[in-house]
Amino acid sequence: MIIDFHTHIFPPEIIAARQDYACRDSCLGMLYSNPKAKMITAEELLTAMDEAGISQAVTLNISWDSAELCALTNNYLLDSARRYPKRLIPFCALPVSDPAASLKELERCLELGVKGLGELRTEEPERLASPAYQPLFDRISENSLICLFHASEPLGHIYSGKGNTTPEKFYPFVARYPELKLVLAHLGGGMPFYHLMPEAEKALANTAYDTAAAPFLYKPEIYRQVITLSGENKLLFGSDYPLMAYERTLKHLAQGCLEPDILAKVMQQNALNWLGEGKDQS
Repeated sequence: MIIDFHTHIFPPEIIAARQDYACRDSCLGMLYSNPKAKMITAEELLTAMDEAGISQAVTLNISWDSAELCALTNNYLLDSARRYPKRLIPFCALPVSDPAASLKELERCLELGVKGLGELRTEEPERLASPAYQPLFDRISENSLICLFHASEPLGHIYSGKGNTTPEKFYPFVARYPELKLVLAHLGGGMPFYHLMPEAEKALANTAYDTAAAPFLYKPEIYRQVITLSGENKLLFGSDYPLMAYERTLKHLAQGCLEPDILAKVMQQNALNWLGEGKDQS
């Protein structure tokens, strides 16, 4: 059994009018204005999952500018999960620039069965540590929801959507909410290194990292290094499908030469634990 913790799906009407929506929304425009950037429906994801041997997938939204587009696309993710409850795990978007609107959308999604939030994105993650956001993140913690944030590395090549959400910008937020179940995408932009700092390790106790786009960023040795730094329970397989092909992401992970028991944790058990469905909680 393989659980993919990082995929993206969109409503058919958004895909059909992608250029129109890309002009209206800065996040969609940044990520998908290039026609080569694939956008898929739930059914297309399921077909790819079947071909690659993926049992379940966390389906992520993107950080839309408006609350209206967040709600429209959240409805599609939640409806898709209702149609395919054994395959898809819905994470919803919030208009994170507006804490009040985010709290309102959170409450709506809670009533509809949301399992987590993501892929959330902000170029100023340190702002999330301000008092204005406390009601939102307190409510998220009360419901044991995972927040999955886009994170970026301070070095390396520039690519569409990389952004500037580097570890030092996230740390004030992480330190403010150490009980929040947090996943930093793309191996946390290097955040695992700071588990070697005792005070950071304490603040990061409830932070995990997904492997989304790892073949685009790192050598296969990265998996063992992250496990050594942060622990074998904190690494989650994520493909970033369809932006990254399953063949490439699974091959890259295999090249990391992890021990079979640790690989099983990365590909399944850690996801179950973080979602609250495993025997052990990390």
